[in-house]
Amino acid sequence: MPLTHRSRRKRSTRIAVTLLSGLLPIVLGSGILYMQAKRTLEQSAGETAEQALQQFDLMLDNTAEAARVLLPLAGKNCEDVKLALREQVTRRPFVRSTNLVWDNTLYCSSLFGQFKEAVNAGDYHQGKLWLMNGNPVTPDTALLIYRLSDGRGGALTTLDGYHLSNILRLIGRQTLLMLQVGDNWLSADGRVHQGPLPALPVAHSMLESERYGFNVSAGFPEGETWRYMAVNYPPLFSLLIFFGVISGAIGHVVQKRSNSPSHEMLRALEAGEFIPYFQPVVHGDSKQWSGAEVLMRWNHPKEGLVRPDLFIPFAEHSGLIVPMTRSLMQQTAALLGPHSAAFAKPFHIGINITASHCKDLELVEDCRDLLAAFAPGSVELVLELTERELIEPNDMTLQLFEQLHALGVIIAIDDFGTGHSSLGYLRAFKVDFLKIDQSFVAMIGIDALSRHILDSIIELSAKLDLAIVAEGVETQAQDDYLTEHQVDFMQGYLFAKPMPAADFIRALSDR
Repeated sequence: MPLTHRSRRKRSTRIAVTLLSGLLPIVLGSGILYMQAKRTLEQSAGETAEQALQQFDLMLDNTAEAARVLLPLAGKNCEDVKLALREQVTRRPFVRSTNLVWDNTLYCSSLFGQFKEAVNAGDYHQGKLWLMNGNPVTPDTALLIYRLSDGRGGALTTLDGYHLSNILRLIGRQTLLMLQVGDNWLSADGRVHQGPLPALPVAHSMLESERYGFNVSAGFPEGETWRYMAVNYPPLFSLLIFFGVISGAIGHVVQKRSNSPSHEMLRALEAGEFIPYFQPVVHGDSKQWSGAEVLMRWNHPKEGLVRPDLFIPFAEHSGLIVPMTRSLMQQTAALLGPHSAAFAKPFHIGINITASHCKDLELVEDCRDLLAAFAPGSVELVLELTERELIEPNDMTLQLFEQLHALGVIIAIDDFGTGHSSLGYLRAFKVDFLKIDQSFVAMIGIDALSRHILDSIIELSAKLDLAIVAEGVETQAQDDYLTEHQVDFMQGYLFAKPMPAADFIRALSDR
C-alpha cells in the first residue's frame, strides 16, 4: 500500500526534522561531555588546591618550628646565638634564614650576624605571615616570612620564594595555582602581586589553611572546558557524529514511512490525489446510459492508481471518508456541472456513503451544493448506503434521511444481500433502490442457490415497489437473464468500465 510519499510542500519540514534528528544526539552528547569535563576540571582544581595546601602547610611547619626553637634566644647577644640561628637554617628544610627581634628591631641574622632593621608588625597578615617581593639581598626573589613574638622578643624565619613557586608550578602543572597571604599573592612565575586575585572562571577552588593565615586558589581560564574536551574527547566526538548520522538517517527513513494509513491519506487528501472515476449505469431494457456511479480512485504520485479496497476501509475507520467524499462531490460538480444541460433527463449520479456520514446534517449541505452546480432537473442524486459500518436508526439519522428526501435525493442500499443490516435498513429508512451485489450476478447460470437468492431479491423489490440495479454485469448471459427478469438498471464491464472524467464526458457526448 502506498503510504510512503510526502508532499513537496513539506520538504523543508522533512529536511528540518532530519537535521534535528541528526543534531539531537550530537547536542545532547556534547552537553553531557561538557558537564563531565566541567566536573573533571572541578575535581582536578580541588585536588590541586588540596595538594598545594598540604605542601605549604608542611613548609611552614618547618619554619614555625625553627621560630619556636629560637624564640627563647631573643634578647641574647648575637655573637652568642648566631650559630644557633645558622643551625636551624641547616637543619630545617626550605628555611632560607632565621632572625631574632628585640623591641621591634631585627638585631641578629643567620646571614649577616649582627644586624639592625626595624620590624613593623603591621606588615604581617594576622601578625604572623608576610609575603614580600624580595629584600635588599635578593630583590627579585619572593620571600615568605613567619613571625613569632613573645613580649619584647621575637623570631623571624623566612621561606625562599623559589620553593613556593616550585610548588605552584609542579603541582599546578595543568592548573592556574596561586598562593595568597593577606593582600599579596604569588603566581607560578615567582612574582608577588598586590590586590585581589584574578578571576578564575572555570572550576575555581579556594582552600584556606587551618594552621596558618594563607589560602590557595586553583582554577582554569575561560574556555578551558572546551579545550579539555578537544584534547581528551576526540574519539567520543567521532562516536557522537556517527550516532548523529545514524539518527538523522533513521529520522529521514521514518519520515518516508507514514505513521498510519490515515496520516498518509490525509496528506493525499490535502494534495488532491483522490479523484472521481465514473462507471455508467444503463437502463435494463434499452441499455441507454441512465447515469453513473462516482467511484473514488487514489492517483498516487509514485504508485499510480490505487485500488479502492486498499484504502477505503482505512478511510472509513479513521473518519476521513467524510472529507474525502465531500471532495469527491465537489470535483464531480465541477467536472459534470457545465455539461448537465445536455444530459438525458433525469441523469442519475450515485455517491457511496457510510455510517460516518450520518452523524450530523452536513451531508445535506454537501448534497445541496452538488445539486446546485447542475442545471435544474438535469440530475438525480443517488446516495448508496454501504454496509461495512452499521447505520443506527436514531433521531439524527432519521432526521438526516428525511431532509435528504425533501431535497430530492434518492436512497439506495448498496450490495444488497451481503450485509447484515440490509433488511433492517428497509424497515428503518425510506429506500428507493436496491443494488444487487455482483457476487450474485456472477453466479447466474453457475450456482442454483445464488440464482434463487437473486430471484428472491428481484421479487422482494417488486413487492416493495423498489427500483433495482444489478452490479458487476460482465457477460451476455447475465445481461439476458437480468433483462428477462425486468431488472431496472445494470452496471458492469459489459457496458463500460470506470473511467476518468475526461473520457466519461467524451463518451457521454458521443452517445
